[in-house]
Amino acid sequence: MKKINTRYIQNAKLNSEKIAALTAYDYPTAKLIDEAGIEMIIVGDSLANVVLGYDDTNKISMNEMLIFTSAVSRAVQRAMIVCDMPFMSYQKSIESAMENIGNAIKSGANAVKIEGSGEYIESVIKRCSEIGIPVVAHIGFTPQSINAIGGHYIQGKTYDATVELLEKAKRLEASGAFAIVLELMPEECAKYITENLSIPTISCGAGHYCDGQVLVSDDVFGKFTGRKPTFARRYGDMQSLITECAKQYISDVKSGDFPSESETFHLEEKELKLLNIH
Repeated sequence: MKKINTRYIQNAKLNSEKIAALTAYDYPTAKLIDEAGIEMIIVGDSLANVVLGYDDTNKISMNEMLIFTSAVSRAVQRAMIVCDMPFMSYQKSIESAMENIGNAIKSGANAVKIEGSGEYIESVIKRCSEIGIPVVAHIGFTPQSINAIGGHYIQGKTYDATVELLEKAKRLEASGAFAIVLELMPEECAKYITENLSIPTISCGAGHYCDGQVLVSDDVFGKFTGRKPTFARRYGDMQSLITECAKQYISDVKSGDFPSESETFHLEEKELKLLNIH
C-alpha cells in the first residue's frame, strides 16, 4: 500500500480530483478511516473540545498533541498524517517553533498545519520548507485567534476581504506551504482563492470549489455531543448507538442476563470439589 505524500496531494489538484480529509485522534478511528480510503488525516487541535472536554482549542498543549499524533500514526498505513500545531507551540520564536514541529514529525506526523499569516508565520513555513518538513497553511477563520476575532464569524465577505485573503494565501504559498485550509468563508471567495493558487485548497466550511474537504470526524459520525457546525454533515448517529448500548448493558447487569454461560469461565471439577462449592 503506497503512502500518500505531498506529490499525491498536489497532483490531485492538477488532475481535478477532490481530496478527502477527516480529523482523527485515536488508534481505532484512524485505522478505520484509513482503511476506508481517507487521503489526509488531520490530528486537529479540535481534540481539545471533542476528546478532552476543554471549552476552546487554545487550552491544549503540545505534549497532548504529540500523544494523540503518536496514537494515530501507529494505526495509519496509507493516509497522510497532519499534526495541527496548537496555540503558542510556534508563535514564541523560530527556535521553539522548530523544536515543537520537529517533535510532531518524530511522533509520526508526515506534515504539520500552522494557522495564520504574516511575516513571522511565513518565516516559520520557510524554515520548515528549507529542512524538508511539509506544511499545510490555514487562513480565513482561525480558531486560535478567536479572542481577537470575537467569535465564529465568516471571513472574506467582501471584495476587499477576498483580495486580502488571496494575497495572504499567495505569500504562504511562496513561503513553501504545499496546501492550505480555507475555513468559514463564502464559497465564491474560496473559489477565487483556489483558482489563483498553484497549491491545493482544503475547505472547512468554504463551499464546493476548493480542491478538497475536511471535517471533524466526531461531527461526521455523530459522536460529539456539543454544537455541530452548520457546514458539517452528520453521516451517523454514534451518540444514540453508544447511549443505547450502555443502557442495554446496564439492564443486562441489573437483571443478571450478563454475563451469559458463554461469557463465563469455570474451574475444573476436581478444583471445585476442593473448594467445596456447590
